Amino acid sequence: MTGAFRVLNRHWQVFARTWLHNLMFNVAEPLLYLSSMGFGLGVMVGRIEGVTYLEFIAPGMVALSAMYSATFECTYGTFLRLHYQKTLQAILAGPVTVGEVIAGELLYGMFKSVLFGVVILIVVSTLGLVPAVTAVFIPLFLVLPGAVFSILAVCYTAMIKNIDQLNYYITLAIMPFFLFGGLYFPVGNLPDWVQQLNWINPLYHSIEVCRSLALGKISPQLWEHVAVLAAMILVLARLPLRLMKKRLLT
Repeated sequence: MTGAFRVLNRHWQVFARTWLHNLMFNVAEPLLYLSSMGFGLGVMVGRIEGVTYLEFIAPGMVALSAMYSATFECTYGTFLRLHYQKTLQAILAGPVTVGEVIAGELLYGMFKSVLFGVVILIVVSTLGLVPAVTAVFIPLFLVLPGAVFSILAVCYTAMIKNIDQLNYYITLAIMPFFLFGGLYFPVGNLPDWVQQLNWINPLYHSIEVCRSLALGKISPQLWEHVAVLAAMILVLARLPLRLMKKRLLT
């Protein structure tokens, strides 16, 4: 794993030179959603589950930013490093293994997921939308969805040959996660079959945990969401290596 952290350090050095661009892209979009839906639709919605609409959706924005950050880094970012820049192949010329290169990619996706999730958390906390002290555990929790979305993104990226094919993943996977994950409304309002499908939606679990911690609504079901995300990681963990190994060694 030492090699994986060297790969992560390499990516960090690049990020340190382009952090402002990354910050604007990954932070601006969730804040725009929060502003438009919270101050627009929120005026008409009123209170949901005992809190204002802004307080209801604000924790979801933390989860959304975490998802976007890991997803775009491990799709477009990884694709560029693999096919155009040949960065990953160049790294393999050093004292690292294929597994360490892939692990480094996943760690970088997780790092950005936690980082930008925390940035949004700080912003919404400053706005007074995070009333509970249990919100301090959100950064620690974000490691789980960060890992899930990084793994899924790297797996898909490994299977495609054209960068335009990334649009299918964003449209057919990430958008449904976003639209039906309970960010803007309680999932209980959806048809039963959609509620059941949401159990394989990692963003749904991420939103539920972030919302519970932000609002101080801790319940045993919280651990069910954590357990599902952990199970996804265990089931999918080996797939990125199997899929990317073919691309890196051919």
